[in-house]
Amino acid sequence: MPARPGARPDDRDDRSRELVTGALAGGTKRGDLAGHLELAAELGAILPRPASGATATLWAALATLGAHDLQLARAVEPHLDALAILDEAGVATPAEPGATWGVFAAEGPGVRLTARQDGERWVLQGTKPWCSLASHLSHALVTAWVDDRTRGLFALDLRDPAVRTGEHAERWVPRGLPDVVSTPIEVDGAPATPVGAPGWYLERDGFAWGGIGVAAVWYGGAVGLARRLAQPAGRELDQVAHLHLGAVDQHLTAARAALAEAATVVDHGTVHGPAAAALATRVRSVVVAAAEGVLGACEHALGPGPQVGEASYAAALADLRLYLRQHHAERDLAALGRHAEQEGPWWTA
Repeated sequence: MPARPGARPDDRDDRSRELVTGALAGGTKRGDLAGHLELAAELGAILPRPASGATATLWAALATLGAHDLQLARAVEPHLDALAILDEAGVATPAEPGATWGVFAAEGPGVRLTARQDGERWVLQGTKPWCSLASHLSHALVTAWVDDRTRGLFALDLRDPAVRTGEHAERWVPRGLPDVVSTPIEVDGAPATPVGAPGWYLERDGFAWGGIGVAAVWYGGAVGLARRLAQPAGRELDQVAHLHLGAVDQHLTAARAALAEAATVVDHGTVHGPAAAALATRVRSVVVAAAEGVLGACEHALGPGPQVGEASYAAALADLRLYLRQHHAERDLAALGRHAEQEGPWWTA
């Protein structure tokens, strides 16, 4: 893959592949969040950042984790995203071993996290919803309102006494990703470090690259299901099964091609601003359509038996269905259509 001018090739690809495959071969257990976050910290020290000249290496690692266990990938991906954001902003991470990060940027009705200056420091006050794994992490990047119209991004130590995490966990009742609990956090005057200027978090190109990284995990989750379909547990594939497997191959090839092309574009550094956002929406939409196609093919081909008799397969189905709902479906397609009306990449084909 062509590297961005100035990028220096090294052995990151080999080292990251060895670390990922070694961890998976070691038998990572579903629900072992401590082990998953330990791996996240190790990978964060080795894997390249987006747009560094080795974006494909990063996304391949995320896809590999997703194919093995979406809960594992769901724990690792936000940590890597947070490190990429801090690097992009030029903010140093805490020099402590084993620090683990989340990114909490969602908003919810009736709650609000605000930021105000108190002398030379910033303090946060209020409630932040949808904070995944907050009670297991040491730090997080959180968005908070600095005025009525603008949000800033802040680095927050989740172990501060002014931060309460893990409350309302009893309300988390999903069948997919059951151990990746998302709850509100309550913040009562906790100090925080600003990361970038107000509004920067959503305006930067890296926001788009992080969104494609999530799509790489979705792709991996679909690959994991496809492997189960290709291994029919003691019986030969018949013509209908081959039809479904062919459809799966078609879907995954399209998703893989979209991710590979995007990695090359990102590393060339030629797409910015609205075009970067459109690229992310396009790739995510292609991958979601492919993943949903794989879900349907697996369910049609394998029937109900594995869903009620194979815990790993049933969990993989439920995990992927829930994770895909991070995509905004028709709303994202409408946004992509507005962009394509004026400057879709196929206009110049």
